[in-house]
Amino acid sequence: MEGSAAAMSICNGLRGVLHLADDSYGIEPSDSAPDQHLVYRLQDVTSEPRGCGTPHGDRHGHDDNATEHIKRAVLHQTHYVELLLVVDNDRYKYLNKNETAVRDEMVHLANFIDSIYQQLNVRVVLVGLEIWTQQNLISTDGGAEEVLSRFTQWRERDLVSRRRHDSAQLILKKTFGGTAGMAFVSTICSRSHGGGINAFINNNVPSFASIVAHELGHNLGMNHDDDRACSCETACIMNSGATGSRNFSRCSADDFEKMILLTGGSCLLNVPRPDEAYSAPYCGNRLVDMGEECDCGTQKECEEDPCCEYHTCRLKSGAQCASGECCYNCQYLPGGSVCRSSSDECDLPEFCNGSSSLCQSDVFIQNGHPCSLQAVCYNGKCQHYDGQCQAIFGSKAKAAPEICFKEVNSKGDRFGNCGYHNYGHKKCESRNALCGKLQCSNVQMATVFGIKPAIISTPIGGATCYGVDFMLGSDVTDPGMVNEGSRCGGDKVCMNFECSSVNVLNYDCDVEKKCHGHGVCNSNRNCHCEEGWAAPFCEVKGYGGSVDSGPTWNDKDTSVRDGVLVFFFLVLPLLALGAFVFLRRNELLRRVGLSRRKRSQGNHCVKDTLVLTDLLVMSLPVFRADGGASANPSRGPPRAQPPPVTRGNGNNFVKDWVSGCVSVCVYVRVCVCAYICVCVYICMCVYMYVCVCAYIYMCVCICVCVCVYMCVCVINISLFLKHTTQLLPPQQVKYSLCNTVILLLSSVILLQ
Repeated sequence: MEGSAAAMSICNGLRGVLHLADDSYGIEPSDSAPDQHLVYRLQDVTSEPRGCGTPHGDRHGHDDNATEHIKRAVLHQTHYVELLLVVDNDRYKYLNKNETAVRDEMVHLANFIDSIYQQLNVRVVLVGLEIWTQQNLISTDGGAEEVLSRFTQWRERDLVSRRRHDSAQLILKKTFGGTAGMAFVSTICSRSHGGGINAFINNNVPSFASIVAHELGHNLGMNHDDDRACSCETACIMNSGATGSRNFSRCSADDFEKMILLTGGSCLLNVPRPDEAYSAPYCGNRLVDMGEECDCGTQKECEEDPCCEYHTCRLKSGAQCASGECCYNCQYLPGGSVCRSSSDECDLPEFCNGSSSLCQSDVFIQNGHPCSLQAVCYNGKCQHYDGQCQAIFGSKAKAAPEICFKEVNSKGDRFGNCGYHNYGHKKCESRNALCGKLQCSNVQMATVFGIKPAIISTPIGGATCYGVDFMLGSDVTDPGMVNEGSRCGGDKVCMNFECSSVNVLNYDCDVEKKCHGHGVCNSNRNCHCEEGWAAPFCEVKGYGGSVDSGPTWNDKDTSVRDGVLVFFFLVLPLLALGAFVFLRRNELLRRVGLSRRKRSQGNHCVKDTLVLTDLLVMSLPVFRADGGASANPSRGPPRAQPPPVTRGNGNNFVKDWVSGCVSVCVYVRVCVCAYICVCVYICMCVYMYVCVCAYIYMCVCICVCVCVYMCVCVINISLFLKHTTQLLPPQQVKYSLCNTVILLLSSVILLQ
């Protein structure tokens, strides 16, 4: 049926959700009769109303042409969210400390979320599950914002390094008053803020899946639909209240597209590895499972896929890959191709390795490294106040004087605070004022986020301070706060709304010692070398990059090498031959004319090969039958017309012809030796990038080979010439042939 979808599991009974065009139904085993199942409409499930208690201000509306917006907003390229779920100790105890029950419940939850997001061409894949079986690893006391801050800090410190994922969601068996959950906005690929918290207080997994999908939507850049020109057939997932809906509005689709276009969302292009997914494998689910090379989805979808076969989930003949940032036209991109460019002076690029369709893991300059405007790097961004003001108010904005921060943030209201405390705004102490609400000057009233916030201007000491409140709701962190990692004076940075010592960033990189002054340390504490220096320690010449970034050069690109070889071994010899013919054109014409006259005089026993012989020996000494040598006729005075050659002097003709060939052989082979030596040297200089010792060693080897070759050529040609001055008796013919074979073998050895 058009517009329908289903997510089912047969683990411990049939569980799942069936989405039809107009309604959604849940299916789960009956508690009283294990062999029976309950089928119910999701909208009939009632729960305590929860959501955002903060009123919403005016927002910019959207166009009325919904169809056009959906087509534009829902990107054609499939994006993958690698989801990691963390279950707190209270939820574990609630399920009788049964890890299997918890695992099954979370797998069902992920399946429901995935079915919801497929309408946006987004696949949600559960790649990790952590259950706190002993105790909670963070304190869950306090308000939602405090718990969210603790969870994301723990995630950055402990979880990111253990399991690759895009977003981590904490599942809690507690409530935060009327707040069902909380998350950061547009932070899906963030190392420090890519997460959210969710209150799971009942057993209805399909209904709870809507809450997690809502908070995950915030990570994906979606704002609340309240008071915007957004509509759904029933309710929308991104409404501020927990509606239990499965429908995204066109506003949510637009928000997601803007996040992709503005911030990149590069991590969403990573296809999850088959061995990491918590899902039942089958061909046709558009996920590459164990034993599959690709998965293009349904038969209709596979008809448009040039790389993957529908029934087998195998690559088509000649295809190397089917998806990924390093896959283009079913082939791996060459090593050294940029697959993730740097987005900031504190970010680092990643490159394809030439043998995989996946891009390298995202890395950036180590937190705490100095950057422009006396700021420091934090999570791939140079965190300075001017840049944060420009992100909100435009390129002309800049940070307000410090007196503005101290005066406004001491109020403890929604326009000036240091976060939440006990379900209210917290006043900033004077030493922490620079870490509260961002205060700007020289602003433009129109903001760049696409959502019109409430703006307050405060005149203080001759300056006008501007602050904002986006009124996104209590489940969303305020983007108008000062970013963590911002320098708040001296050797201090903002962290959790407090001005703390810069040592909290654990920056321990001495670039002069560790990277020899030719690089910086990345987030994995490895050197990322400048162009011209080689990893891992930037102490020898190389191509730059790090052990984490992938190769920065294309080691399989042979176009330049092939061009040089073609030029030296084909083009250059042809040019030399053409130049030789041009310079000797008069002599060649004279020789050709002489040959024609001889043939016209009746010398029918001399074949056309005589012309070739004349051409070969015209610039070389000619050996007579008596062993003497005569000068080259082209270089001496004019001589009389030679008598016609007759059948009676055939032996002399053979000896002269062989002698000429041998002379040409000596000349040609000496030239070939020098020519090959020069070509090898040039090619080595172009392509060899090795140390001096290896360079000298190769030069010596080449010189020795060429010298041996030349000696063998001279010796064998001399012996050959000696024996061809006679009529070649049988015993000498064998000896001469033996030397000739040795000569040919030496040629083959050199060419090899």
